[in-house]
Amino acid sequence: MQYHLNGFKPGNYQIPDAAREPAATPPIVDLPKEVDVLIVGCGPAGLALARQLSEFPDIKTCIADLKPGPLMFGQADGISCRTMEIMEGFNSSEMLVKEAYQLRQGAFWEPDNEQPDNIKRTHKSPDARIGLSEFAHGIVNQARLHELLLEGMQNSVTHLVPHYSRRLLKLDIDPKLTQNLNAHPITATFELNDDSQSPKVEIVRAKYVVGCDGARSSVRKNLDITLEGDSANKAWGVMDVLPVTDFPDIRIKSFIQSKESGAVMLIPREGGYLVRLYVELDLLGKDQRASHLDLKVEDVIAKAQKIMHPYKLDVKEVAWWSIYEVGQRVADRFDDTPADNTENIIPRAFVAGDACHTHSPKGGWGLNTSLPDTFNLGWKLASVLLGKCQPKLLQTYCSERRKVALKLIDADKQLSRLVATNPTSEEGVNQVKTNTADIEKFMARQSGFIAGTSIQYNPSYICTGEENQNLASGFIIGQRFHSAEAIRVADDRRLHLGHLNKADGRWRIFIFGNAQSPIESSSDACKLVEFLAKSKSSPVKKYTPCTADIDSVIDCYAVFQQQDLSIEDMPDFLWPAKGKYGLRDYEKVFYAEKDNDIFEQRNIDRSRGCMVVVRPDQHIANILPLNAHNELTAFFDEFMIQQN
Repeated sequence: MQYHLNGFKPGNYQIPDAAREPAATPPIVDLPKEVDVLIVGCGPAGLALARQLSEFPDIKTCIADLKPGPLMFGQADGISCRTMEIMEGFNSSEMLVKEAYQLRQGAFWEPDNEQPDNIKRTHKSPDARIGLSEFAHGIVNQARLHELLLEGMQNSVTHLVPHYSRRLLKLDIDPKLTQNLNAHPITATFELNDDSQSPKVEIVRAKYVVGCDGARSSVRKNLDITLEGDSANKAWGVMDVLPVTDFPDIRIKSFIQSKESGAVMLIPREGGYLVRLYVELDLLGKDQRASHLDLKVEDVIAKAQKIMHPYKLDVKEVAWWSIYEVGQRVADRFDDTPADNTENIIPRAFVAGDACHTHSPKGGWGLNTSLPDTFNLGWKLASVLLGKCQPKLLQTYCSERRKVALKLIDADKQLSRLVATNPTSEEGVNQVKTNTADIEKFMARQSGFIAGTSIQYNPSYICTGEENQNLASGFIIGQRFHSAEAIRVADDRRLHLGHLNKADGRWRIFIFGNAQSPIESSSDACKLVEFLAKSKSSPVKKYTPCTADIDSVIDCYAVFQQQDLSIEDMPDFLWPAKGKYGLRDYEKVFYAEKDNDIFEQRNIDRSRGCMVVVRPDQHIANILPLNAHNELTAFFDEFMIQQN
């Protein structure tokens, strides 16, 4: 798809440039007096959380933001493979795939030895993330991703929309009420600061609050959570431009290092014409901020032109630009409990996204770490609020996501040093100058982390079963479920199994059958299905309300090696009757394709088979043998609340 030919215009890219208008700002509506979850901030973390919670009619959610309306342009641009997988969980990946520029190749440029003032290409190479997911790393305006999340919220059963122009003044938590899970211990005081209305103060009481309000988070400050880290005393400019240029790799992600003038990282943007440039600027003095430099966009353009010499760069329009300083900081804790939490306190307030980790934007990690923060937290909040899981589940958010943030900070420090041509330390001494080959090696080494596909949560009661990892070594416990294709028995359609893991709060159990036919009553697969369907100790029976559909809490699928199966030969549990009419669900049974064999791709033990238990955030929670009925029950008993 092409757009922005005659100038940058934000909004829905399915509408032609000439007709496209920015999304309308919702009218000012009073904040609710009392809610279950209060979200502060409409960035990717806040909107991803609101999008999740909007699917639950029994959860009252409010999201408020200081800005007067939705984001229009600028900020993040990269959508990692893992973020694409999450957006598939929201049924929104197809539009992003269609609209985004897909990163398939990288180009590397260094000073020309014969003409040092010029740059020359050293080589090109395929993007290191290709093959890590069924999705490619994409580039699209962050505002467009926001728009898709906002559309999903508004079209949900709760019709959730943000409250804009709200400044958080104060946040209080009553310690006397925090142990009563039905109480609303949080009192948030907001000021309405809309130009069309007189200022007024509004108060919201909540059971839980999540601060997704950026690096200067008011929620974090009110919780006395400290950001720890430092600045590299280095400034960069970033701008989205529509250029006319003879630079040959303008539509390829390029790392450009000049001899004396600095470095440029070039990212082609969606639509065929827009380009993002990260431009290395000067060292900052001690205690100097990037905002003190008093630079204009013309200064950033001139620096980019100098670095990219002898190629011409004629900037026709700047859609957005900013100056930032390199720095890496992470919060000492991600919730309102003490760091050691020896008293086992249940958290009631959380911070996510830039509110708890800040870094440079060059790695594309901001949005792609922030959104998974609340994708981790959202299902846990919903499960506790709906009475499905024990409140201790909320303690796992900090332990799981802070580890990711610490790895992010370390990776960003390495990348910031590699991309820059000048030192990024305060004194600028004893730093070895790098070249683009070092950048390429780093990107290859960190490809899984950059893509988000290798993020792995530590062993816990919701990430366990390491002793059975050999049953399916391609499904790594603690990492996300790595999708692969299989054929649906009912209609012979090829589907990605990972796309069954929707963001609806449900657990999934994938049954991978062994060499014995599942229709034989003596087979382990048949016995497992019989247990799940009928045993009183079955987690499906124990934790599903008797009035609900059988798959409303734990959704089970089966994938068999045998290819001569018919749906009518399957147990009723695998094509259950659902809904008010008792309609049969024909979409739960699959078989492995001969030339595209999921058992081979994910190294699943053919002779024994296995169960793969997947959390509502698509991460693998457990792997068990097919006959481990008691162990499966014990796993869910650790944190779930019996419904019948």
